[in-house]
Formats: sequence, C-alpha cells, structure tokens
Amino acid sequence: MKKLLLSALGVCFAAGPMFADGHASGDADAGAKVFKKCKACHSIIDADENVIVKGGRNGPNLYGVYMRKAGNLDGFKYGKSIIAAGEGGLVWNEADFVAYVEDPKKFLRTYLDDKKAKSGMAFKLKKEGDRANVWAYLVSVGPAVEAEEASN
Repeated sequence: MKKLLLSALGVCFAAGPMFADGHASGDADAGAKVFKKCKACHSIIDADENVIVKGGRNGPNLYGVYMRKAGNLDGFKYGKSIIAAGEGGLVWNEADFVAYVEDPKKFLRTYLDDKKAKSGMAFKLKKEGDRANVWAYLVSVGPAVEAEEASN
C-alpha cells in the first residue's frame, strides 16, 4: 500500500508544474463532458444549494471534493470501507481520486490492505485522460480552497 501511495505522490511532485493551480492536471472542459457519465449517480450542488449539475443521489454530492476527507459528507450514507479509508487518512487529491475511479474496489482493498474491502461505486472510468479531466472539472466547479485551508 505504501509503495503505491509513494509512487503516486512521486508522480504528483514530479509533474507539479503541470497541475493547474497546483490542484489538477486535466482539462476541465473535457471533464465536464465526461462527467455526464457520473451524473447518473452524483450531483454537484454548492453550499448555498445552487445546483451546478443535477444528478442522481446514489453517490455523494461532489461539490468541494478536493481535499475532503473520504466517506465524510454529512447527509450521505457511506459504506464501511470508504469510511475506514477516510478515518485512515484518505483525503481526496488528484492522485487518489484518479486511482479510485479507475477501480474503486481495487483502490480500497489496496489502500486499506483488506482483501474484503468493498466500494459502493461499481462504475469504473477506464481512460486515464478521462479520470484526470473529471478531477479537473470537479476542482474547477468547487470552492476556491488552498490545500492548507482545506486541511484545517
């Protein structure tokens, strides 16, 4: 598990200048198009209840997902594994988000070092570019938050 996370962090630090505002390396406009697949389960609604993307309620609201502790959005019923990952320190950043949406169950099993870990999200975003682009889109429509502020 640690090797995977350290490798992901190494890629992030090596690619640092590529990240838009230090938060996302993908294309937000392309991500908006890909997000149409995600809205079957996820919506994006800001803190003032303004609907950015009307979507399903099977998945949590993705507004402000950048630097959010995993499994920790008030009002959403998460599964045990994603809650455990959040309690274990998982805070959404590009590297972890991209790895998670590639294969949610595999990510949680690796992150938690638990062969029985499950994810409530069965959907997998197969294309690497699509994963980075969706992350860039979510960061672009979320609140303007600096990493230091978000961790407080």
